[in-house]
Amino acid sequence: MPVRAWCLVLAALSMAAVCGTPRPAYGHAPPSSLSAATPASHHEQMLDERANHLASELRCLVCQNQTIADSTAPLARQLKAEVRHQLARGATDQQVLDFMAERYGDFVLYRPPVTPLTWLLWTGPLLLLGLGALLIGRRHMTHLPPFPMDTDDDR
Repeated sequence: MPVRAWCLVLAALSMAAVCGTPRPAYGHAPPSSLSAATPASHHEQMLDERANHLASELRCLVCQNQTIADSTAPLARQLKAEVRHQLARGATDQQVLDFMAERYGDFVLYRPPVTPLTWLLWTGPLLLLGLGALLIGRRHMTHLPPFPMDTDDDR
């Protein structure tokens, strides 16, 4: 890390030590009448919950193995902001998912729909498993020695 960066870090730590942590004005928690949730903040809280729920159903296009709710990538933050913006405009959950799938493809959905384009993804593992079992069975059957014939002379 360059010297300039270290100086900035030390300055920030010094300011935090000098200023301390913020405290309530009266040294205690505000009265319950002031801390009661207003309808607007309740609406914002519900909007955030819906946005987080939808963000957990969308794949991060950068990370690919994380949802945008779990990812810290800049694109994931932008997608989360877009989800929240769409919900704030009054879009339903399905409309937001449809918008994202239209814009980024079905890959953005953590549970892509079964369509003619994706049926091979859904059935491929089962087809490969069946094909492997068939090939192993055929190979095993061709290498077996023939069964000895029972004859009455051997008894």
